[in-house]
Amino acid sequence: MKETSQMLLHWFKVTEVDALPEGRVQTVSIERGDSVLQICLTHHQGRYAALDNACPHQGGPLGEGSIECNQNGECYLRCPWHGWDFDPISGKPPGGYDDGVKTYSVDVREDGIYVGLEPESDHRTTVTDVMAASMKAWGLTHVFGMVGHSNLGLADAIRRQCLAGQMDYIGIRHEGAAAFAASAFGKLTGRPAACLTIAGPGATNLTTGCWDARVDGAPLLALTGQVKQQFLGPGYFQDLPLLEAFAPVAGFNQMVLPDSNHGELMGMAVKNALLNRGVAHLVFPDDVQTIPAKEGQRISSPEGRVAEARIQPSEQAFEQAVQKLRSAKRPVMILGHGARQETKALLSLAEELRCPVLTTFKGKGLIGDQGAAAGGHPLGAGVLGRSGTPVASWFMNESDLLLVFGASFSNHTGITPKKDIIQVDFERKNLGKFHAVAVPMWAEIGVTARRFLQEIRGKHACIDQSREVEERWKIWRAEKTSRLQDDRGKGISSIAVFDAMNQVIPTDAILAVDVGNNTYSFGRYFEASGHQSVLMSGYLGSIGFGYPAAMGAWAATQAHRFSEDPYWRQFADRAVIAVTGDGGFGQYAWEVNSAVNKGINLTHVLLNNHQLGKISKEQKAGHWEVWQTGLTNPDVASYVNSCGGLGIRVRERDELTGALQKALAFDGPATVEVLTDPELI
Repeated sequence: MKETSQMLLHWFKVTEVDALPEGRVQTVSIERGDSVLQICLTHHQGRYAALDNACPHQGGPLGEGSIECNQNGECYLRCPWHGWDFDPISGKPPGGYDDGVKTYSVDVREDGIYVGLEPESDHRTTVTDVMAASMKAWGLTHVFGMVGHSNLGLADAIRRQCLAGQMDYIGIRHEGAAAFAASAFGKLTGRPAACLTIAGPGATNLTTGCWDARVDGAPLLALTGQVKQQFLGPGYFQDLPLLEAFAPVAGFNQMVLPDSNHGELMGMAVKNALLNRGVAHLVFPDDVQTIPAKEGQRISSPEGRVAEARIQPSEQAFEQAVQKLRSAKRPVMILGHGARQETKALLSLAEELRCPVLTTFKGKGLIGDQGAAAGGHPLGAGVLGRSGTPVASWFMNESDLLLVFGASFSNHTGITPKKDIIQVDFERKNLGKFHAVAVPMWAEIGVTARRFLQEIRGKHACIDQSREVEERWKIWRAEKTSRLQDDRGKGISSIAVFDAMNQVIPTDAILAVDVGNNTYSFGRYFEASGHQSVLMSGYLGSIGFGYPAAMGAWAATQAHRFSEDPYWRQFADRAVIAVTGDGGFGQYAWEVNSAVNKGINLTHVLLNNHQLGKISKEQKAGHWEVWQTGLTNPDVASYVNSCGGLGIRVRERDELTGALQKALAFDGPATVEVLTDPELI
């Protein structure tokens, strides 16, 4: 009978004969299909044994322990974590306790040491398998994160979805980068991505990027591991009150329990993130993740759960707005990030009114700048506010009515409250957020724009301002040409960097912009095509956003590979550009390795002035001493090359265009490090 059972085993060679010395132990790995089993191999008194590698106490790796003998000559394998002892051959503990470790058959052959395993049983569906399948059913295509000890069951469920080609996983080096990537994915697409962490510090590292998504209205799904249920509360290792920690940032915030309706719980989380344009958070205790799913547990899907968004404006507000539009002579339209899905309808309305179209910084790219090389629009007047152009400021000042769509009146944008304002937004809380407006309209932007156009076509007093837009651009471009000549001999000017980008960046590129002086210069000098998308950390203004955001944007360009939904085609294979300063890039510089590992194709333009230039500027403006803003940086281009990407260092202005073209042509992460003058911004 013993021989028959031995014959039924599957044998795996784990090491060479005599590779493991007498009295030693080691960890060996056996790959079976898509799983790996770790075993503790021991060599004691001339015999080999194979034991389960995990100590039953707290999972300590027995293969990292040692065989120790006492004065009585009794020898035991000692766990390296907490000193629990086991017989090196039988796996039994001293004293007859029943918490020994499992053993496996061993066969010493001429060509090596073999371990016999019983045929692998079929995988039994777990609660996290159901939840991962529900994520897929609700349209999630990407997870960013870091796999660790308190999320392994959930990670395995996600792994199975990835192996089946249902979604993709992007491993990162810092959890903050995962959240920023997911936030950028949500800002670009309006659909959530997920970010995965362990308990304790992994979860707390996630919160900054979650706040970025929360305050900018981006959908995001946060999945955090947690200690086992029995250890919740008394201060166990990495035990933190994660529900309480995420309560301020997550609109949906729940613990996954053994008796939860697991598919439905995941569906509710994704639905809340999607419809409320914010953060949904689920906490997964370690021991819950691998519970077998109950018979009849269903995968949640959006069918019959999501209504089409068609919020109509109130008739009273609509009539007020129409009267103002009919009588205005110099209206100006202002587009914010919230208008990004309805630009076609909005531009049709602007063309009827023949009015300039300004954007907030987050709305940059929704309309092409007038006269831009490709994709420009005759009514495009650039960005308004601190990061904007004098063209935009001119038209706001000269206007008699502001028609604002999807903008929340950030103080950085500087929309004056002194004008008559019609404000349209699907977020009711954004209406009149910082000051009163003449006509606040709670409605879907596209619905309202189309109704306006139908109502006022040929029935308004607006003058044609397109020629004036052209004249103001001529004035501004002459000023920019003059500034291009500035050279103090202390680095390349920011305007030169963005002038070169204007020539070579693809007209449908996605640009993720960090926080700092590079941000202001980008808004002022880079001319958008009208088919580009700009991502930034808006209300949070978090330095470090740019590079991981570009990783998130790249994931969106690949989403069509994991979904049949035609929605994703609009992002497919577009070029992705990250624009950062050296201060921002330093926050997540190690993510270059993540990008190389995943084969992420992005071009990074780094304005390196060896200081926190924005802070230096603020210190000077406030009559403070410039203090603690200087930075000691490595040769970043060399660093990127050492990671396996392409790094190019640019010291002279005439090198810019060629360097950018070479980086754009590189298949993988490329960085153009430009040594810039901190004063020429």
